[in-house]
Amino acid sequence: MAKIHRFIGNFDLTKKELKITGETAKQIALVLKLKIGEKIELCDNQGISVLVEISKINKNDIDVLIKEKMDNKKIPDNNVILFCAVLKKENFELVVQKATECGASKIIPIISARTVKTGLNIERLRKIAHEASEQSDRNTVPEISEPIKFIDAIKNLEGKKFLFDSSGSPLNSSAIKIEKINIFIGPEGGWTPEEITLVRENNFHIASLGHLTLRGETAAIIATYLISNLR
Repeated sequence: MAKIHRFIGNFDLTKKELKITGETAKQIALVLKLKIGEKIELCDNQGISVLVEISKINKNDIDVLIKEKMDNKKIPDNNVILFCAVLKKENFELVVQKATECGASKIIPIISARTVKTGLNIERLRKIAHEASEQSDRNTVPEISEPIKFIDAIKNLEGKKFLFDSSGSPLNSSAIKIEKINIFIGPEGGWTPEEITLVRENNFHIASLGHLTLRGETAAIIATYLISNLR
C-alpha cells in the first residue's frame, strides 16, 4: 500500500470540498509530484484528521474532496509540557524535533542561572515542530513558546511537576497517572543549588535518568519519551 502523506494546517474540515494553497500546495504538486486521484491526509491541528482525494491541480492551489474521517490513535496518553533550558548551537533545534516526535504537547524554552545562549529563532523552531509532527503521524503540532525565565516558568503550574537532575530519585512510572505533566531539563552546566531548593519548595518531584551524565538534549528527548508513553 502506498504511503499516505499527511499535512497539518488551518483546514476547515467541515466542508466536502477544500482548496489547498501556499506551501502545502507546492509540496504536494512540485515536491511530492502527487497526481489527480491520489489520496492524502489533512489534519486541522485540533485533533481531527480526514482522508481526501486530489480532484484538481491548478497553478497556485489544489482542489480536494473529503472521502472519510480518519481515526488517529497515535496520540500519547499523557499531556507532556517540556520546559528545556536554551542550549548552544543546533542542540535546541534537535530537542524540538525529537521531543515533537516523542509526543510533547508544548515546548517552552527557559533561561536558568547557568544558561549560556539566550537567543532562539522561534519561527524556525515552529517550522521544525510542524515538519516533525507530519513526519511522525501526529495530527497536532506542539506549541513552541517564546523563552521565559526559570523563576517565572515554575509559577502556577497545573499537573505533576518533574525536574530532572542527577541528584534525584529514579523515575517511578507506577507513581505517575495519565494527566498533565510538566518536565524541566537544565542547561549544559546543570541546575544551581538555589534552583533545586526552589523547586523543592514548589512541590516538584526531582527525578534522575540514571547514573550516567547526559547532555541536555539527550535528557530532554529521553524524559519526554518516557513520560509521554507511560501507561
